[in-house]
Amino acid sequence: MSKQGFWRRKLVSRAKRQGDYFRGEGNSTGGDSATNQPPSSYSTPGLCQPVAMFLSAAHLLPLLLVINTGGSVPSPQTPPQGCYVAEEAGERTFRCSQAGLSSVPTGIPNDTRKLYLDANQLASVPAGAFQHLPVLEELDLSHNALAHLSGAAFQGLAGTLRHLDLSANQLASVPVEAFVGLQIQVNLSANPWLCDCALQEVLQQVRLAPGTGTGIVCGPGARPDLVGQEFLLLAREEELCGTGRGGARRNTDVALLVTMGGWLILVTAYLIHYVWQNRDETRRPLKRTPVLPVRSEDSSTLSTMV
Repeated sequence: MSKQGFWRRKLVSRAKRQGDYFRGEGNSTGGDSATNQPPSSYSTPGLCQPVAMFLSAAHLLPLLLVINTGGSVPSPQTPPQGCYVAEEAGERTFRCSQAGLSSVPTGIPNDTRKLYLDANQLASVPAGAFQHLPVLEELDLSHNALAHLSGAAFQGLAGTLRHLDLSANQLASVPVEAFVGLQIQVNLSANPWLCDCALQEVLQQVRLAPGTGTGIVCGPGARPDLVGQEFLLLAREEELCGTGRGGARRNTDVALLVTMGGWLILVTAYLIHYVWQNRDETRRPLKRTPVLPVRSEDSSTLSTMV
């Protein structure tokens, strides 16, 4: 027997044994294989056993990741530390009160109806910060450090948002664009307002929460004579942005002056036009009446009659 033939038969024998192993016949002792029951540990026929081993390894992969990282696998929906999801009166609520947040958190569930971000260190609300919350009805941003509010801060909430709390922040002025289209009840108290026309326009767009109007007070950045005074009283009594009784009186006076000035201009224009049209006649000399000559016969007749 040649050496090449020996190794060929050895390889064929080894391949046959491996095939019997994957078919569950690796432990058969001879005879008809149909009469020998394969062990239960190799009951998977054909090539299904390697697939089953692969699936088992896939189940172990998350466990290996946990062991490697030394903790749980992070989830994009996991609330930040200090935040939690709850059901209050049958409505999904996301609470992040006193959580030490410096920006609007991520991972807020899309079906949140009440969002509490009060008592944090939020300094601003960027554009579209809540546009991924299509059913949000109540938003609490009170007791933060808000000094800036984007004109599109509440974009996407026009049809759902009903209550907004911005009290106890550092807001001196807010853009009226942030509230256009919103049908909300808002709390603006305890902020250092400038008490300017922008605030007056905002108050025309929203409804104040009951009992919060007296808390809208002019801050240090306002006119010195307005600091510490209630803005709603000033808007009614003083001449602010042409509103209130003082502003109405001023508007009436301005309208009267404009009317009188208009009449004066019309009269002056008429006089100028009249003089211009008659300038030639005023410069023309007066015509003398012609004297007719008296005939001698008429003169003698007149003397006889006398």
